[in-house]
Amino acid sequence: VQLQASGGGLVQAGGSLRLSCAASGRTFSNYAMGWFRQAPGKEREFVAGINWLAGSTFYADSVKGRFTISRDNAKNTVYLQMNSLKPEDTAVYYCAASLSNYERNRYAYNFWGLGTQVTVSS
Repeated sequence: VQLQASGGGLVQAGGSLRLSCAASGRTFSNYAMGWFRQAPGKEREFVAGINWLAGSTFYADSVKGRFTISRDNAKNTVYLQMNSLKPEDTAVYYCAASLSNYERNRYAYNFWGLGTQVTVSS
């Protein structure tokens, strides 16, 4: 499956952004989807995940209550709504697809899109 993330940009602290990830090539609904991020000099880290049928979502503690992941299987798209953004949220954000549900481990994700930059100014 091919993934294309979009929606990044520059925003002030406290602001919001909505990331989108469009999928193509295979049956989108067969895959659990995740968002990861990578800040300069840091490891890529899990942000949020959503299972095949969008019945379950799960988040990193650092974004819980501020970010919301969702998916529209009819549009082959997964979203990440980011509210109350903080400077420490600044990173390149990546979407990824996994054949397994409930995965927080980046190595469980089979397909990755190119990232989209999110910069939060203080």
